[in-house]
Amino acid sequence: MIVAEKIKRDISLLSVNDKLRLIEEIWDQVSEKNNSIPLPEWQKKELDRRYEEYESEKVELHEVQAVHDQLRDLYK
Repeated sequence: MIVAEKIKRDISLLSVNDKLRLIEEIWDQVSEKNNSIPLPEWQKKELDRRYEEYESEKVELHEVQAVHDQLRDLYK
């Protein structure tokens, strides 16, 4: 059996809580090494563009909680 297939099978046997803990562990390990994940050039340009808009005050900023509340109301 291929390693990936065995891992998938083993994961399918886990409870939902254990799967969530596994996801969290994997995410923590990935985030520790996020500097080694290459950023595509198009994404760098888009981030630069958005940061430039932010710096020049061409965008309207919103409080996170207000955005969450508005989305919850919209998709009830």
